[in-house]
Amino acid sequence: MSQEQWSEVDDYLTSLLHDPDASLDRANEAALAARLPPIQVSAPLGKLLHLMAKMIGARRILEVGTLGGYSATWLGRALPPEGKLLTLEIDPTHAEVARKNIDAAGVGNSVEVRLGRAIDTLAALATEGVEPFDFVFIDADKPSNADYFAWALDHTHAGSVIVVDNTVQAGTVADPSATDDQTLGVRRLFDLIRDEPRVTATTIQTVGTKGYDGFTVALVL
Repeated sequence: MSQEQWSEVDDYLTSLLHDPDASLDRANEAALAARLPPIQVSAPLGKLLHLMAKMIGARRILEVGTLGGYSATWLGRALPPEGKLLTLEIDPTHAEVARKNIDAAGVGNSVEVRLGRAIDTLAALATEGVEPFDFVFIDADKPSNADYFAWALDHTHAGSVIVVDNTVQAGTVADPSATDDQTLGVRRLFDLIRDEPRVTATTIQTVGTKGYDGFTVALVL
């Protein structure tokens, strides 16, 4: 199959299983207009995150990597009225676009975009004594995946779910000749998960509008 076919199937399934959504469409358009990199999650993965958060009744969600606020909108909509989503973004332009998109989607009261290096923000949250999160979505710089995951493990609880995006890296993760920083970062994440008794996890390969990749889902025990 080709990229064209993968995209056609994604578009077909989205047209059947997703209601038309002007807010999400505008979020993508605003991100494109602001020249943000087109690396937001696909519509099917966005809805999967939404469904997973609702399935576990998540009330507190952490997202590492906001970009234009597309996935944050999906996750914010999964929250109950009293729920909160904290999303971390290093780039001021991305954060500004995200805040506008999140507000326009009507979930601004439930979502906080915090600006700064994620690893520094996470350290500050730990110092503040942040309450445990029910759901964590990690979609930021891949070399730091293991660091973000380790932090999440210490700030979630039994039954929490941690999702890490882009963990197949178009197959390079299994290629011993691939030694780029992104691939090495994903491998370090897998090594951590393999040796970590507090979680059980699996990784799913995916194809679609975003090409060939995959994501990892971990259940905190």
